[in-house]
Amino acid sequence: MRTSPWLVFTYAVIIVLGFLIALPNVLPQTTLAKIPAWLPHSQVSLGLDLRGGSHLVLEVDEGDLTHERLQSLVGDARRVLRAKNILTKSIVQNQNQIVVVVTDPTQSDAAVTELKTLANTISIGITAGQSDLMVTPNGGTITLAFSPAGIGANVDNAVQQSLEVIRQRVDQVGVAEPTIQRVGSNRILVQLPGTQDPSRLRELLGSTAKMSFHMLADGGDISNPGPGVTVMKDEKGNSYAIQDRVELSGDRLADARVSFDPNTHEPLVTFRFDSAGANRFAEITRENVGKPFAIVLDNKVLSAPVIREPITGGSGQISGNFTAESATTLSALLRAGALPAKLTVIEERTVGADLGADAIKMGIYSGIVGFILVAAFIFVLYGGWGILANVALVIHTVLTFSALTLVGATLTLPGIAGVVLGIGLAVDANVLINERIREETRKGRSAFAAIDVGFRRAYSTIIDGNMTALIAAAILFWFGTGPVRGFAVTMGLGLIISMFTSVAFVRVAMIAIVRRRKLKVLTIKPLIPFSPYDKHIQFMKARFFGVSVSAFLSIASIGLFIYPGLNYGVDFRGGIQMSVKTKDPASLSTFREGLNTLGLGEITLQTFGDNNTILVRAQRQDGGETAQTAAVEKLKAEVVKIDPTATIEGTDVIGPKVSGELAWAGILSVVIASFAMLFYIWFRFEWPFAVGAIVTLVLDVTKAIGFFAITGLDFNLTAIAAILTLVGYSVNDKVVVYDRMRENMRLYKSMPLREIIDKSINETLARSLYTNATAFLALVPMAIWGGSAVSSFAIPMVFGILVAGASSIFIAAPILLFLGDWRTRHRAHVSDAKQAEEDKVKPQKQIPAAE
Repeated sequence: MRTSPWLVFTYAVIIVLGFLIALPNVLPQTTLAKIPAWLPHSQVSLGLDLRGGSHLVLEVDEGDLTHERLQSLVGDARRVLRAKNILTKSIVQNQNQIVVVVTDPTQSDAAVTELKTLANTISIGITAGQSDLMVTPNGGTITLAFSPAGIGANVDNAVQQSLEVIRQRVDQVGVAEPTIQRVGSNRILVQLPGTQDPSRLRELLGSTAKMSFHMLADGGDISNPGPGVTVMKDEKGNSYAIQDRVELSGDRLADARVSFDPNTHEPLVTFRFDSAGANRFAEITRENVGKPFAIVLDNKVLSAPVIREPITGGSGQISGNFTAESATTLSALLRAGALPAKLTVIEERTVGADLGADAIKMGIYSGIVGFILVAAFIFVLYGGWGILANVALVIHTVLTFSALTLVGATLTLPGIAGVVLGIGLAVDANVLINERIREETRKGRSAFAAIDVGFRRAYSTIIDGNMTALIAAAILFWFGTGPVRGFAVTMGLGLIISMFTSVAFVRVAMIAIVRRRKLKVLTIKPLIPFSPYDKHIQFMKARFFGVSVSAFLSIASIGLFIYPGLNYGVDFRGGIQMSVKTKDPASLSTFREGLNTLGLGEITLQTFGDNNTILVRAQRQDGGETAQTAAVEKLKAEVVKIDPTATIEGTDVIGPKVSGELAWAGILSVVIASFAMLFYIWFRFEWPFAVGAIVTLVLDVTKAIGFFAITGLDFNLTAIAAILTLVGYSVNDKVVVYDRMRENMRLYKSMPLREIIDKSINETLARSLYTNATAFLALVPMAIWGGSAVSSFAIPMVFGILVAGASSIFIAAPILLFLGDWRTRHRAHVSDAKQAEEDKVKPQKQIPAAE
């Protein structure tokens, strides 16, 4: 058996490049700055949960956008009809359409022709020539409304414009390294590292900032304003009768800055118009000396001064109850320009920098401990050959980080969990290979033959197992968001890289060692004698007991799901969640008593770790985004009042729309992943195997749900990641057993199915025990020290590994035995029936011959 030198060289280059690309991640910035420019300098970006910051998802308000566009369309309709001398009784906006009533019905066709000139032709994908307006005549009445394609085009344009405006606003307040990107068709993701004031962010990013100048109605009656007049209020609650006609738009602003009143030293916002705006402003003030006019921002009166004299300099100032911060924000909004439509903050997550640092520390510690435990276990199992497997694990980890660096992925705390789990799953390939080689050696094969056959037979099992886990990772990435996607990326990359480190690299290294040491027989001995290979346990004798216990636990889990139910996190039920850290162990009763006086509805409290961290949850408040911000501020103030040493480490504000979407996406992802694996197993094996796997999977998932219900762990996005990973791991475990069953069915065609199943389970028992143990060792440190951010993942995964290992033997195998016996009986019944039919026919044909 010879290995191509070019193959060895290629592997060496990949490993060296991987180490070079991953190296900057462990070097301090001072050292990194001294490295030559031609060497890699890129580092894996840290997510907000590891470095602190704010994460917001904003959605374009489609209704508000359509309303704004229709308002401008009313003026355009008047203009084109007036130009053609088409008289109208009225042109009014009625909800999501414009109703035009022409005076002379005979002019209706001419009016339709002119109104159609207001339409724009849009292209969507490969479809071209669609109109954005629908013009519908009905006698003398004509309705105008945006077509579905037109609404889609309006939203698309609004999102594109909003991206630029938000980028300018963020630049105005000097936030470094912001992430601003489009998400879906009508949403924008904004991540701002280090910025810890959600209320200011909401004001900065959620405000449309449409500024306009209006005259006040002469003698306007606030209780009965009349047509063309709207009543608006200022910050103090004073009401003004404002003329709808815009005298001057904020689009003409050239600059806006913060200044201070020389007498009162109060903050002001000074503004300056461009040349056209300055001329128009001078004209307005010259014609209306002595009259009040209003400066309006987003339908709220900023100020309503009386014009004392013409203002010809093209500048002015806005006074009010400004703080230095609010004046800075307003000036930034005016400089950046108005948003084309209202943006609603539908998801907000804020993480303190201290919490991020703690998360990094806990993640690294738990990862190192998990790696050490796994490496020690492998060394005990395989002795000197275990060192080679551990070298492969080190290379696997380094290449995973180099891949994350190359693809520009963002590392989150669940991402660290994905790396650790990827190490645990990578061990599975090493275990399969070593156990196969051991088996071939026991059959009397030489060293090279054992390596060749062992790798060849383990390869298909590894491919099948990894494919099922990759299906789960792909579904997680497709349906997940933020940290869940980060977990999916790291786990997926880990699985792909393990195919190189555990199969290709280890094979070449083993062949080189055997050749160099001139070994005739490849003996892989454990440090501690333990041999499950000579066991001949009749597992199928306990099949009825195993199925009965599993069914009972699953039914009980369904009952627990109904009552008391799951402890749904803020991801799925919406609302406000706040992480509070206290200097001394917190008294939940004291906090509960104080927070329940705020009138925010149901408040739930939960402690973590050493009782110094409290999770405060409040239901979503009525009144839109402003009410959520006010509730967060109330909670913060009351927390500090109850315990002055308390610090707010993070807040999550999730809207009902997002929580509903996440819940649906979570359920859908589990279902799709299960069916995808079902079809893969059906394709690779036969339908009885697929049915056995899917039934066992349902039982495993229900037990996991019951575990969440009985422990009260948060059921959130991370929990969905845990269930999907458990689905992949469970199927992976069954694939290994199934693969051996399929192999034995081909070798022992006359052996009864029950004996084949028992034989296959005994032959794969060592692999199952070792793999479950390594995955368990990788996850236990995360479950203990990972903190609240990954507890919903690590703890149920530890439970799930035990369930998956048992179900492969006592559930999946008995189902396969039952289906196999049924198929045998069915075939026998069909064969007997066919034979009986033939027996009936044969005598009838023989009668003439007998005569």
